[in-house]
Amino acid sequence: MKRLTTLLLPVLVCLPVTASGQARPAPVGMVMPQTAALTVADRQAIVAKLVGALRDRYVFLDVAEKAAARVQAAHAAGDYAALADPNAFAARLTADLAGVAHDKHMKVISLTAPPPGPMRPMARGEGGVFRADRIAGGIGYIEVLGFPPPMIFKRTLDRAMAALAGSRALVIDMRRNGGGSPRSVSYLVSYLVAPGRPINTIVSRTEKTNDSTRESFASEPTPTSFAGVPIYVLTSKDTFSGGEEFAYDVQALKRGTLIGEVTGGGANPVDMVELGHGMAAMIPFGRAENPVTGTNWEGRGVKPDIVVPAADALRTALTKAGGKPAADIAAASVERVFTPRSAPFPGSENALRRIVAGYASGAPDYAMMAADAAAQVRDALPALHSQFAALGALQSVTFNGPDPLGGDEYRLHFAHGTLMMALVLGPQGKVAAISTPMPLPAP
Repeated sequence: MKRLTTLLLPVLVCLPVTASGQARPAPVGMVMPQTAALTVADRQAIVAKLVGALRDRYVFLDVAEKAAARVQAAHAAGDYAALADPNAFAARLTADLAGVAHDKHMKVISLTAPPPGPMRPMARGEGGVFRADRIAGGIGYIEVLGFPPPMIFKRTLDRAMAALAGSRALVIDMRRNGGGSPRSVSYLVSYLVAPGRPINTIVSRTEKTNDSTRESFASEPTPTSFAGVPIYVLTSKDTFSGGEEFAYDVQALKRGTLIGEVTGGGANPVDMVELGHGMAAMIPFGRAENPVTGTNWEGRGVKPDIVVPAADALRTALTKAGGKPAADIAAASVERVFTPRSAPFPGSENALRRIVAGYASGAPDYAMMAADAAAQVRDALPALHSQFAALGALQSVTFNGPDPLGGDEYRLHFAHGTLMMALVLGPQGKVAAISTPMPLPAP
C-alpha cells in the first residue's frame, strides 16, 4: 500500500484540541473503546508494541534503538508502575522518547481519555483555507490553516487565489498552520514561482528494513500566478510541520519575506501506530530534505527574516508592503473574497444516515462506499455494530461545518449518546472516507 506522505498526520474530523494545541486524531474506521485505567498487563503490552514500532518504522535506526532501550529500561525499573491514567502514561512515554530522540513529531497519545487542560475549538476553514481578503492599496491576504490532500486543497486554494488575482503584494498567513501534505505545500509554493522548480524531498525509511526511498516535489502550473508579486509570510511559534515547510521553502527560494516568530521545529513526516488499549504512537518514518539547503528545520524551527511577536506580524507586513498598518485582518480588510462554506455538500447527510443505519443493523451498504472505505468498514464492523446498536435510535443530525479534509462534519444525537462523525463524498457520489465515531458529552 502506498503511504500517504504527510508532515503531521491529517485528520478527517475536526477534533477537539487542548490549550497547548495537541490534536486528538484516530485512524479512519477505528472504534474508540471506553476510557479505563491501565493495568500492569496493559502497560506491558503498550510498551512492547511501542518498542517494536520504533525499531520497525522510525526514520533514524540508531536513534530508534536508543529510544526503545530507554522505554524498556524505564518499564523494567518500575518507572511506569503508578501510571494507570492513560494521559499520564502517554505523557511519561512521550517525555522519555523526547529525552532521546528530540523529535517534535514523536509522541504517545491516549485516543480515549479526555485531554488534559481546558479545551478550545479549532478554527474552521474549508479544504485548508480559512479566509482571503483584499486590503487597501492592492494588497491580498490569505490564511491557510493546513494542507489537506491535493484533490481537496487544490480546488479550494484555486478559488481563493483567483479572487486575489491582480494584487500588487500578497500576505500569506501561516500563524495557525499545523501541517499536512507536502504535495499540497508544493502546490501553494507553485503560485509563487515558475513551474518546474524543485521544492522539497521526503526521504522515507522502508518499514522493517535499512532501505529508504525518495519522493521529490516540484512546482507545477497554476490557474493564476503571483510569481512577480512581493510575498510576505506570517509565522508564529504554533506554525508547525507542513506550515513550517512552506515558510522554509519560501525562504530557501528567496521568494518572500518571513515575518513573525520562530516556528515549532517539526520536519519529520509521521504515521500513527495503534498500540492497543486506546493508545497510539506518532512515529516519524521520514525526513524532509530541501534541495537548496540540503537539510531542514527539525528541532530549530524556521527563523523569520523579521522577528516580531506573532500578534504584530500582520501590522509589520502591511507596513513593509506600503499599506496602512492594522492590528488584525478584520480591521485591515476592505473585502472578504473567500469564506468557508456554511452548508453541507448535497447528499452528505443522507449518506451519513445510511452509514449509521448500516452500522446499527450490522449490514452496511458497501456499494455506496469507495473500495478503501468499504474495506475499513468491513474490518471494523463487529465493533462498530456493537457501538451503534447500544446507542439506540438516531434522533437528530446537525451539520457542524467543513472538516479539515474538505468533507462534512456532523453531530449525531442518539437515544443513548452523542457522536461526532465526518465523511467525504467522492466524485461519483460514493463515500470516499468516513471518520472515526467520536463520543461527545451530551449537550
